[in-house]
Amino acid sequence: MEPLQYIIAVGGGFLAGVLNTLAGNGSAITLSILTEVLGLPGNMANGTNRVGVLFQTGASTLGFKNNDKLNIVRSKTIIVSTIIGAIIGGLVAINVSNEQFKFVFKFLMLFMLFVILIKPKRWLQKSQKDFKLSAWIAIPVFLAMGFYGGFIQMGMGIFFLAATVLLAKYDIIEANAVKVMIVFFYTILLIALFQWKGLINWKIGFIIAIGQASGGYLTAHYASNFPRANVWAYRILILVVIAVVIRLFDLTSLFGW
Repeated sequence: MEPLQYIIAVGGGFLAGVLNTLAGNGSAITLSILTEVLGLPGNMANGTNRVGVLFQTGASTLGFKNNDKLNIVRSKTIIVSTIIGAIIGGLVAINVSNEQFKFVFKFLMLFMLFVILIKPKRWLQKSQKDFKLSAWIAIPVFLAMGFYGGFIQMGMGIFFLAATVLLAKYDIIEANAVKVMIVFFYTILLIALFQWKGLINWKIGFIIAIGQASGGYLTAHYASNFPRANVWAYRILILVVIAVVIRLFDLTSLFGW
């Protein structure tokens, strides 16, 4: 690796850690770096990306837990369902190309943009700690969330936040705390699967992980103590989804950019 590649990997990892902790889709940055800047093939990039995700979510989980934003007991059905789904998705990912799934992904993101923008007050609600989502809804929904995360990871955080905030009635910061903890645990299992298939470049993974862990911990710590963190998390979520939609549909070409 050249010095500039190190800088891009760590800096991009830091930004991805910030985005993954407050919104999601930070893997769009790290996967682009892994494939376009560092030249890894798609499946190898998908596996290597999980190293940075592991360290970032571990650091973010620690940051949220130290600031009392993580309620494990309330979230046990969500946690178990998502992890099981992720294991299934990971098994599929190591054997099947995800290119066709990416075609569906861009339309899911367009739909998600409308979900986020309609009735924004839903996203800024206080956590309804006494609300209990029916297991008949929670289990299939979060199994699907886990499957998607295990299969491709990119964008999983955005879909997870929508389900947790809008269906389970968490506030957006607590939803992020549960999200990063779940991703941390299922990523341990996914790394074992990808390593079994020889699809991880550990040197590159650790370099990006330096940036991701730093960005994840600092963001979790300050978001837990910032009075308007919910508002800013929602704004960042909107910006992330808009940017993803523009990139996926190549809308910049309409302006000759």
